[in-house]
Amino acid sequence: MNGGSVIIAHAPLFAVAVIFLLGLSILFFKRNLIKILMGITLIEAAINLFLVSTGYRMDAIAPIFTNAPEGAVMALPTVQALTLTSIVIGVASSAMMLSFVMLIYRHYKTTNVNRIRGMKG
Repeated sequence: MNGGSVIIAHAPLFAVAVIFLLGLSILFFKRNLIKILMGITLIEAAINLFLVSTGYRMDAIAPIFTNAPEGAVMALPTVQALTLTSIVIGVASSAMMLSFVMLIYRHYKTTNVNRIRGMKG
């Protein structure tokens, strides 16, 4: 492998690192609950991209083919199933957290974490 193909081969891992760090920085430095939820969603997307990139095999075929040629390289179905499960759980968790943010906004009339901590009642 030459230098250019090594960079291309590791591009998904670089993208995972960038998306994960972006989500982590939003999580730590923003005080708005909606933006914090967006940061959590970015972290979930980075984890899903990491799972998919670890299961990738060059020139692999789908494992559902029963008449695959002898010695054919199959893609890993476990990683794909795990990622699909993670997406479903992430969507449900995000919807639940968003509904909690709506209830907090109705009660406190703000989504700023610092103002919510200072209020009683």
